[in-house]
Amino acid sequence: MSPRSIHREMPDRLYTVTGGRTSLGRDDPFDRVSLIGSERDPAPGMQSEHVKILRICQSPTAVVEVSAELDLPVSVVKVLLRDLLDKGSITIRHAISGTGTSHLPDLEMLKQVLVGLQRL
Repeated sequence: MSPRSIHREMPDRLYTVTGGRTSLGRDDPFDRVSLIGSERDPAPGMQSEHVKILRICQSPTAVVEVSAELDLPVSVVKVLLRDLLDKGSITIRHAISGTGTSHLPDLEMLKQVLVGLQRL
């Protein structure tokens, strides 16, 4: 049975995990490749999914990887991540946007790498 079919058969569980919340709407600070890092250890009495997220994200982990590890849809994981973000339990690092050039490698260096690869 695929994960997608499991999720279709368990809507009650997903509803319970998120407390009935289905999306973050415009307040969604996460994209699928955002890196999530734990800022604290799990606390006693914390929801089991939150505990798992904090453990998974002890080293920066992409949202999609967290989703795969938990075997939950990305939309559900984003709701859980928002809970942890609001409590200061995680941080987000976003992928570099293509709007600026300050983070892009030097064009000349890229040309040299390409020439080197072609020589192989």
